[in-house]
Amino acid sequence: MSLKDHTTHGESTRQLTQPPGTSGNGSRALAVLRIATGLLFLWAFLDKTFGWGYATPSANAWLNGGSPTKGFLSHVNAGPFASTLHSWAGTWWADWLFMLGLAAIGVAVTLGIGLRISAAAGTIMMALMWIAEWPPARTTLDGKPSMSTNPIIDYHLVYALVLIALAATLAGRTWGLGRRWANLSFVDRNPWLR
Repeated sequence: MSLKDHTTHGESTRQLTQPPGTSGNGSRALAVLRIATGLLFLWAFLDKTFGWGYATPSANAWLNGGSPTKGFLSHVNAGPFASTLHSWAGTWWADWLFMLGLAAIGVAVTLGIGLRISAAAGTIMMALMWIAEWPPARTTLDGKPSMSTNPIIDYHLVYALVLIALAATLAGRTWGLGRRWANLSFVDRNPWLR
């Protein structure tokens, strides 16, 4: 964010040209949160693509013919949408949409560009993952305890809220390319791309 120094009646004051509610420290804190969140999405994409052995073993890497959605969706064991999600597990379109979403959100949020569309896409992705885990369930479909720690708020909803907050506060302008991105003519004509 840029600060303009002004002198009024012999006193030096600073006029903030930042989003409402953010200070220099607040803007930097949001930038750190933005970069960390973007890298979280990028890591998931890269690990599922190359199978670096964290969440995805090398044998199950997308490049080795593995499915990025099959493991998660085929093990859905709670909630009213379990059978639908099982039918989506491992389908080509679910794999491609999931991986394109992870990559696009990760790159955009890390760079601080397209935060509005990233917030919308990321919120939809996180809502679908929340539905897949179905935190309101106390028991799984086979009657075992679900181990849900909160029936409503889980990390998927927190990630969605973070993406929304980053877009609302123009967090891409600090330590990112958000300001340059917003000045591009096609982005200026289509503010939803900011």
